[in-house]
Amino acid sequence: MVPSIAIIDANVLEAAGLKYILNDIVPKVTVSTFKSVADLQQAMQAGEQFVHFFASTQAVVEDSAFFQAHARQTIVLTAQSANGNKLLGHFRCLSTNMMEHDLIKAVLHLHQMAHGGHAGASPHHGNLPEQEITGHAIEISPREQEVLALVARGFLNKEIADQLCISLPTVISHRKNICEKLHLRSVSSLTIYAVTHGIVRIEEI
Repeated sequence: MVPSIAIIDANVLEAAGLKYILNDIVPKVTVSTFKSVADLQQAMQAGEQFVHFFASTQAVVEDSAFFQAHARQTIVLTAQSANGNKLLGHFRCLSTNMMEHDLIKAVLHLHQMAHGGHAGASPHHGNLPEQEITGHAIEISPREQEVLALVARGFLNKEIADQLCISLPTVISHRKNICEKLHLRSVSSLTIYAVTHGIVRIEEI
């Protein structure tokens, strides 16, 4: 069964924006949006199951009992630091003000925390398995791994060619092969794969 993530946020535009980003950086997961916990609970009663809840601060405050009961699965969307907020101190938090690149790093950190500190750890109950975030592990060549690592670190094709002392068409060919093998297209999803498979460290992106 394909794992699902729920976004609970009355702000439709904010929820849609986060859904778009999550669909890009977590391509193997179904993302559903809900305006309230009541709507979410209706879906759960109908049999839908969710591995994570991305909930607005307002939703958590209004239905704290629900989220306290699902604290391990809950990630609170905050507009500012949660420091000093006793209620939010029980949850992992994600700032909605960060740029997409920073959001990618934050999601990777949350994934890493869920797996006991490193991306290759065995998944715990209620956490998103690595293969569901990145797709099934597919072997790519050592050279392709070098190219992928530089892509994840933000280098442009010409810069990758210079770094590896290969031609620009060769870099483009490697990137095409990587994308076809992994069934991934965006830089963000390639970055997720690279980090969760140990090709590059979070600190390097």
